Order: sequence, then structure tokens, then C-alpha cells
Amino acid sequence: MKTKFLIVLVALLVSISSIANNEDVWGPTGHRATGKIAEKHLTKKARKKIEKLLQGESLAFVSTYADEIKSDRKKYGKFYTWHYVNMPLDARYEDTEKNPKGDMITGIEQCVKVLKDENSSIEDKRFYLKMLVHLVGDLHQPMHVGQKEDLGGNKIQVQWHGKGSNLHRVWDEDLINKWDMSYVELADNARDLSKEQIKVIQKGTVVDWLHDTHKITKEVYKSAEVGENLRYRYSYVYFPVVREQLQKGGLRLAKLLNEIFC
Repeated sequence: MKTKFLIVLVALLVSISSIANNEDVWGPTGHRATGKIAEKHLTKKARKKIEKLLQGESLAFVSTYADEIKSDRKKYGKFYTWHYVNMPLDARYEDTEKNPKGDMITGIEQCVKVLKDENSSIEDKRFYLKMLVHLVGDLHQPMHVGQKEDLGGNKIQVQWHGKGSNLHRVWDEDLINKWDMSYVELADNARDLSKEQIKVIQKGTVVDWLHDTHKITKEVYKSAEVGENLRYRYSYVYFPVVREQLQKGGLRLAKLLNEIFC
């Protein structure tokens, strides 16, 4: 009885810590893998312009910037709501009540707008490019399109190989970290796709991509019970989904950047 109590307490503390520290994103490895995959699919023209704008830094390197600036809530707090979209499982984005502070879709749209504007300063373009790289990554993390009442799974406490976690954290970091692969290894081992397959993935709008992710969100919510100990079987079933989402994010990011920097 005492052991069970301690397990529940640890899970609760981990969940509270995650929410308090805003750790509600793809982990650094996932974001960097998405950036690395995108780099492989840039046109020469886009790559050259991006390298100049980022002063030599890679998309993988800047992919975590939007998380790093969260610590300065006074200066960058207005961008916090850009990391997610809250919507019911049976809803479509177009029909939902929008966050007046903005969300992931409006954030991506603003980034694209600034980057396409010839009158934008170099500093603004650099900032919003870094934000865009991150937000497109977030768009492909299923729990970033989760329900408001459980904070995208942050309140759904589970165990990960016997240790306290929550459903959001499992999809942010636990699934990726368990495989112990670097972002380069993840990117280099992305599935080989034909040109036609890539076109199919890149087809559509940002909102279409959100709905594509939301299909997985629905499955994730059904994938675990509160307090369940998720182990090797869960990784076996869902790590391939994570890898696919990282690849989709990279390919779609490349499409946006190629269009912006054409």
C-alpha cells in the first residue's frame, strides 16, 4: 500500500513539474531531427538564403530556440500559446473557438507573413524563422493538438517503465529517449520515400496538416489508462508513429521554406 502511494505521488509530482516548467513540447532530439530532415529537402536557393539569414547555424540547431526563450516570460510570454492548439477530439479546427492570444496555426501564419515581407528587418526574419522551425515540429506532436481540460495529456498520469510520467511527456520525450538515438541518427534513418510519396505528404495547407496530426491525437488518448505502466509493447507500437511524424514535420517544413525562400 505504501509503495503504491509513493508511485502515485511521484507521478503527480512529475506531472506538476512538467506543467510548471512548460515542458510541453517535442524534446530537443525530436525537434532537431525534424530540422535535419528538412535541411535534406531544401532547394539550393532556399538553403543558401537560410544559411545567410541564420549566419551559418543549422535548422537543427535553431529548432529548440522557441523553447529556450520561454524562460524569459516578460519578453517572450506572448508567444507561449503558439506552441499548441486545444480542440475537442470530435472537432475540426475551423469550427472551434480560437484562443484570443493566438495558437499554433496563427503563429505559423505570422512567421510566414514576416518572412515573406520584403520590408521585414533581418532581425525579425531571423527570429521568426527560428520560431517557424520549432512550431512546425510542434504541429506534428499529437498531444499539441490535445484537449484543453487535460492540458494536452499533461494531466493524464501514467508510468513509463515504472517511473512517473504523463501521456504528454511520453510522446514528447520518453518514446524518443528510450531508443537512445541522436537526432542525426533519427534523421538519417528516416524512411526512404519516392518523390510521389513526398508530394503526398507535403500536399495541403497547414490546417490540413493539423488535422492529419489530430487523427493520431485521437488514438493516443485511447492508447493508455490513467496510472498504466507503459513499457516495451507501447514503444513497439508507437515509436514508428513518432518517427513518421518527425519525417512528416521535416518534409512539410522544407516545403514551407522552399516556398518562402524561392
